Amino acid sequence: MLEKQIRFGILGCADIARKVARAICLSPNATLSAIGSRSIDKAKRYAAENGFPETVKVYGSYEAILDDPSVDAVYVPLPTSMRVLWGVSAAEKKKHVLLEKPTAMHVSELDQILQACESNGVQFMDGTMWMHHPRTHRMREMLSNPSLFGDLKEVHSISGYRGDSDFLENDVRVKPDLDGLGALGDVGWYCIRSILWATDYELPKTVTALHGPVFNKAGVVLSCGASLLWEDGKTATFNCSFLFNSSMDITVLGTKGTLHLNDFIIPFNETSASFSFASESGFTELATGWAPLPRDHVVTTDLPQEALLVKEFASLVGLIRDSGSKPDAKWPTISRKTQLVLDAVKTSIDKGCVPINIVS
Repeated sequence: MLEKQIRFGILGCADIARKVARAICLSPNATLSAIGSRSIDKAKRYAAENGFPETVKVYGSYEAILDDPSVDAVYVPLPTSMRVLWGVSAAEKKKHVLLEKPTAMHVSELDQILQACESNGVQFMDGTMWMHHPRTHRMREMLSNPSLFGDLKEVHSISGYRGDSDFLENDVRVKPDLDGLGALGDVGWYCIRSILWATDYELPKTVTALHGPVFNKAGVVLSCGASLLWEDGKTATFNCSFLFNSSMDITVLGTKGTLHLNDFIIPFNETSASFSFASESGFTELATGWAPLPRDHVVTTDLPQEALLVKEFASLVGLIRDSGSKPDAKWPTISRKTQLVLDAVKTSIDKGCVPINIVS
């Protein structure tokens, strides 16, 4: 029996919405119902350029999507500074909220969104796509196996890409009134999430920004990093930037095992993804090699990770709509922890790279 499809509306014509619209169309339990912009002409042009079906309704305002009773859920890729307004508005209209990352300028704004979602019984999830790839679940299984990995000691994450001169001057992500978190909010979010994922979402005790963050003329972060420390001595570092060649690396170090991957945000291939895992490796005699060698693990998927995100979100929405289930608290909790750490990094940068205690 086919699942009842969840009908999505998209607020805005952001470039990332093209990818998510495709994901909605690929997901077996979702359908694209409406697209809205502040300009009807822009919305029509966007729908035509992206080949949306004629059944997709086109609106000249965001409010029109929220007022459409046929829309079950909305995807919100609007600039970060606008997400609290439209996230809360969507929840108050009983629309389930798939929110692009970073979720807010500050955790206090995210808390407003989460409170509205909870009060109105709607599901919240952020748009961190790699979390939904089957590779991520397979890596989690290996990290959770004490005989293979042992105890977690360190995590290192890198995420970034090189923006050209036009990007660094004009992109939404470098405008203080739109996406004022800059590289920290855009690519740093992924690093922070990967570290929390590796630690099974245990918040660190302190966060300290690395010295030497780079800003544009408007004061928006173009490149930065941080170190994180836990009560039990675990450590982590990350670097994120709009100024270096595309990199998406995670290294997770345990007392027995080591995990590496170089494409954690966007896999090199859409239908398969790999990672390297070594367990109790050491040097051979005379230190001429390693034994046992790290093993490459390949995980295949029938759907790209963004479609798997939509599928999982739509499944949760369907359970609420059709079975009276409660929203799943897992995803809002993970989003909030990520935002808390991001906020601490930003505060550390603003205070001259001093240690900041995490207060949940």
